[in-house]
Amino acid sequence: MMKFQFPSILLLVFFPLLAHADIFGYTDEAGTLVLSDVKQDNRYALLLQSEIAKKPALAIPLAGGRINWENQKRYVPLVAQAARAYQIDEALLQAVISTESGYEPGAVSHKGAIGLMQVMPETGKRYGVTHLRDPLQNVNAGAHYLRDLLRRFDNNLQLALAAYNAGEQAVLRHGKRIPPYRETMQYVPRVLALYKKFQGKTEVE
Repeated sequence: MMKFQFPSILLLVFFPLLAHADIFGYTDEAGTLVLSDVKQDNRYALLLQSEIAKKPALAIPLAGGRINWENQKRYVPLVAQAARAYQIDEALLQAVISTESGYEPGAVSHKGAIGLMQVMPETGKRYGVTHLRDPLQNVNAGAHYLRDLLRRFDNNLQLALAAYNAGEQAVLRHGKRIPPYRETMQYVPRVLALYKKFQGKTEVE
């Protein structure tokens, strides 16, 4: 499995606060997520609310809505297979799918992203996939793309996730930093929070 670079600020600040309070944050000039349990100034935007402590996964606002846990269980073998094939932590794929679609294979975003991993048609074509509504093809295309992003950004998980959300060119345009887009700034910590949950370090309802 790949090893990821987790900035110390995420380990020391984000996850301990996650269980106790609202989370505010912004991306600094070095491209690092700065997180706090209080809004210290106008740079800080609300990322996660304290209800997460009461309802761990379901309280996290997801791009595709709430997680369909029946589907999540149904697709565990498929996700595990893709994780092995592309040498990605299965918990990471679970977190991305949960955030992207809530495990709804028929999900389509307003931008045209399709399926469990919300793969854009252009990205699907890059990996030879034409039926993105097929869960097997969709997850394999998304896992392949995520694996390539991790390699491109030297296993920096924050940047790879930011690129998955906003596009790799957006990350490159901003000097290999998380683009200052509200959606992306919220997306990265949400995936990381769920990643930790699926790893079993915190409970997932």
